[in-house]
Amino acid sequence: MKRFFFLLLLFPFVVIAQHSKSYTPPDDPLVVEKLAEWQDLKFGLLMHWGAYSLWGIVESWSLCPEDEGWTVRRGPYSNNWYEYKKAYENLPKQFNPVKFNPDKWAEAAKAAGMRYVVFTTKHHDGFSMFDTKQTDYKITAPQVPFSSNPKSDVTKEIFSAFRKKDFMIGAYFSKPDWHNENFWWPYFPPKDRHVNYDIKRYPERWERFKDFTYNQIEELMTGYGKMDILWLDGGWVRPQSSIDPTVSWQATVPFGQDVDMPRIATMARKHQPGLIMVDRSVPGLYENYTTPEQEVPEKPHNFPWETCMTMAGSWSYVPNDVYKPARKLIHLLADIVAKGGNFLLNIAPGPDGEWHDEAYVRLQEIGGWMKVNQEAIYGTKPIAPYVENAWRFTTKQNNLYALYLAKEGEKMPESFTITHFSPPKKFRNSPSGLCKAAKVEENTRRYSNHPAASA
Repeated sequence: MKRFFFLLLLFPFVVIAQHSKSYTPPDDPLVVEKLAEWQDLKFGLLMHWGAYSLWGIVESWSLCPEDEGWTVRRGPYSNNWYEYKKAYENLPKQFNPVKFNPDKWAEAAKAAGMRYVVFTTKHHDGFSMFDTKQTDYKITAPQVPFSSNPKSDVTKEIFSAFRKKDFMIGAYFSKPDWHNENFWWPYFPPKDRHVNYDIKRYPERWERFKDFTYNQIEELMTGYGKMDILWLDGGWVRPQSSIDPTVSWQATVPFGQDVDMPRIATMARKHQPGLIMVDRSVPGLYENYTTPEQEVPEKPHNFPWETCMTMAGSWSYVPNDVYKPARKLIHLLADIVAKGGNFLLNIAPGPDGEWHDEAYVRLQEIGGWMKVNQEAIYGTKPIAPYVENAWRFTTKQNNLYALYLAKEGEKMPESFTITHFSPPKKFRNSPSGLCKAAKVEENTRRYSNHPAASA
């Protein structure tokens, strides 16, 4: 017989639709095993950080010569793209995040209930936050003030700090690289986010870029300890055969930009057996889980997925950014888990190497709720009807959990009885009797008396 637990969530929540897509399950038994382990973790930390934090702007995208809201240039160099790019690429000469303390981050994330981390080792601008040997455009280069700091290889320091807290470790890596001369060849001005030359006409140049990408990823797979996830961004860099013209943003991809994922995956898993590959938005063997961005699907998917979302308004550090209330973040976590997904929550460090105080406050609030209700989160599976009005359902080890999304200021009674909750007919008529009123009262009192059960 299943046991039925009620858990109280005190925070509001919004659902945003996600488009369905095809999925190819991995065929490597070690990947299958690790993917199942990852799915049980449920809650992770994503961090976007680079020299762009000095300007407090959207990461990388202001370099992109496209007329979009997220590519707008601002500041004294904004009227001339060439001057702007030069000034942007000189930012590392001022980058000195002396307050960088990854142990503090790992401690706060662990206390909040997070169990895996994904860090941006390189974003689209090409600035490497690790000690790569493939370019001097990196945080450990002599011209970067922070290079003299013993913690200058911030990727290594972050992965080490979180690994000590038993986190699963993930490396975000951008496939496009707008600094590399074999992606944006200086001979031609770039027109958009894509390669700015004809790959078929200059195949040797593209081969050099493929080797550059391969070599950087191999550095991450060999010099930074045990890796669990390779999280590849920049989905427009993809084979011609994978372009789907019925998807609006893919319809604008002019030609295939194939970096040879089979070669990369073979190498990466040779060094890191069981590595989860996340080639975002490119269905196939190298997208082991999907990553809806800033949204939550309306219904569960029958494949592994993860919502990646910002804690504040931007992926990168922006002064005076507005942080989502803990109430909303907890509701998002509950809804995502009830639908079988994971929640990857982004926090952006500032130019001094520290998080905003609000980030620590939010993590502390989430952690207080997780201490009481974590058994309804970790290792659970979705169970129909998944969502019923203000309720979210999960199951684990023959137990059924009902998570209630209370409205702001809503006060709940000392204990629930069957009159306070009308279960879906599927539950009321269950032959297991899991909705007997006595069982409901008995098992919900222990939760309603916790501090988390009052607004």
